[in-house]
Amino acid sequence: MELAVTTTSGSKGKKVKLSDSIFGIEPNDHAIYLDVKLILANRRQGTHKAKERGEITGSTKKIRKQKGTGGARRGSIKDPLLRGGGTIFGPRPRSYGFKLNKKVKKLAKRSALSYKAKEEALTVLEDFKMEAPKTKEFAGILDNIKVSDKKSLLVLSTADENIVKSVRNMANANVVVATSLNTYDILNCKQLILTESAVKVVEESLK
Repeated sequence: MELAVTTTSGSKGKKVKLSDSIFGIEPNDHAIYLDVKLILANRRQGTHKAKERGEITGSTKKIRKQKGTGGARRGSIKDPLLRGGGTIFGPRPRSYGFKLNKKVKKLAKRSALSYKAKEEALTVLEDFKMEAPKTKEFAGILDNIKVSDKKSLLVLSTADENIVKSVRNMANANVVVATSLNTYDILNCKQLILTESAVKVVEESLK
């Protein structure tokens, strides 16, 4: 498939050819589900912890005699059935991550890119540089290419500090390097903006 390259002023220039094996496949929803689930699972800290019976501070003395009280047996104030006692099978620190094959991850990313291409939510922008961090200047570029009212993600081929600093104060815009692009980032934006050089990096990584 071919897509016109948009300039920073908003005009359409030359056309760039996008690989059909990456931007034109039949999306696999299950692969997308698995990859997004993995990404979100890896973001969880997993530092939750509740004290169990053996970790509660308190006396281990038997509260009352075993028989003759007319009530239930009580052995310790750490009993989970008593107020202030330990938690039964409470949460423990753990990792929520799981294994996912590289081929499934690549399929998920290709599927997400294909969805963006089908929905016409994909823009190829000419390579540009910024002399200094200027949010107003970057907002003007988004306005020129008519995506300022949408949640957008700009994908660069290499890190550019001036562009990153220009974008980070904007509520509806984000920027990422092509090698760090993941399925969740692609689906979490309304308009995906790839710079011309980033297209080659993405295609090379998904071969």
